[in-house]
Order: sequence, then structure tokens, then C-alpha cells
Amino acid sequence: MTIHKEGYTIVALNIAGVITAGLLIGWLIHNPWINGPLYLLLIVHGIFTLTFFRKPNRALYIDPKAVIAPADGKIVIIEEVVEQEYLKERRIQVSVFMSLFNVHANWYPVGGKIEYAKHHNGFFHVAWHPKSSEKNEHTTVVINQSGKKILFRQIAGLIARRIVSYATVGKEVPQCGQAGFIKFGSRVDLLLPLKSTIEVKTGEKVKGGQTVIARLHD
Repeated sequence: MTIHKEGYTIVALNIAGVITAGLLIGWLIHNPWINGPLYLLLIVHGIFTLTFFRKPNRALYIDPKAVIAPADGKIVIIEEVVEQEYLKERRIQVSVFMSLFNVHANWYPVGGKIEYAKHHNGFFHVAWHPKSSEKNEHTTVVINQSGKKILFRQIAGLIARRIVSYATVGKEVPQCGQAGFIKFGSRVDLLLPLKSTIEVKTGEKVKGGQTVIARLHD
């Protein structure tokens, strides 16, 4: 396991802050009953920051006929919806909710050419709310895989304040390649063709780059 590049600056600043705060506590406070809990809080804060920006070393699952989980988390929505932004058609929506304790790196669910990529400003409501995909800050990316169009959205949550997307229109991307990062709690939606065979259930935990979300058909 390593630190994701999106966390380099934040992790460095947090380590510097923890060290500085520790020195100040030792200099200003000389009561072990107070110092001890404060030092413990600093250590917990430092460990949390390191683990949040972790980049796991995992074997990625590649299958051109499959849609792979774009994020770690729990399946919270599987339903048929009308996609209004770009595809303008009925799709199966599969949503993955990422808690504060999940890995927050995102992976491309399929390989192909990026046909559409757009960032939308918005609110920061709880990420599991159905309307968060429309009202919260989010990015929308459509990948064209030999005529099959797969849409996925990175959605900011109540605590998330920055979505990082590496998608640019016209770029060829590999399945399970790094798609971006969402900082501090969020959700990822997949909008899949109606003929797709869904391989997961609501409440199931999935791993980005490994779990098969659905099978695609010609």
C-alpha cells in the first residue's frame, strides 16, 4: 500500500501540523493527564489521514464484456432511471456509496474512448440521497466502448469538498485505469444499458477494479 498522489500535499501538511501541535502541547502543558489524550488525538488524526489517502496494491480484473466497480464501497441503489444529461434514454443505475473509511481512488469501469466529460458545481447533501446525483457537485463521464456507451458520475457528499477527474474528451482509457479521486465521503453512479446483466445486489460491498458490477451484451 502506498499514498495516492492526490494526498501528497495534504498528508505532508498534516504530518507537519501533528509534529508542530505535539511540540506546542509539550511546551505549554505539563500535565500528563491532559498531554496523553491530546497526543493520542494527534496520532489518531495522523493515522486517519494516511489511511484515507491510501492507494492499495491490488490485482485488477480485466474483462471487455464486464463493467468493473469504479470504487470501493457499498451498493445503495439499483434501479431503472431516465438519464437526462447526455444519453437521454432509460438506463439501469447502480450506485456505490463510499464511507470515510473506504479507499477513495476511482477506476474506469470499462475501457474505450471518452466521449463526454463535464464537471457540475452544486450542493453537498448526504451522498446516499437519490437526488444527490442531480443536485450535488459532480462530474459526468461517458466512455464509448466499441459503440457501447457507459456513463459514470463522481458525486460529492456531505463532507466531500473536491472531486478530481482525469477524464478528457477524446482520450483512450484502459479498463480499471485510474479515473480520479473524491476527497472525504462520496458516491459513484453507473448508468448501464438496459440489456446489461447486473451481478450485484443492494447492500453488497464491492472493491474498485475487482468486483464485476454487470455483464454487457451485444
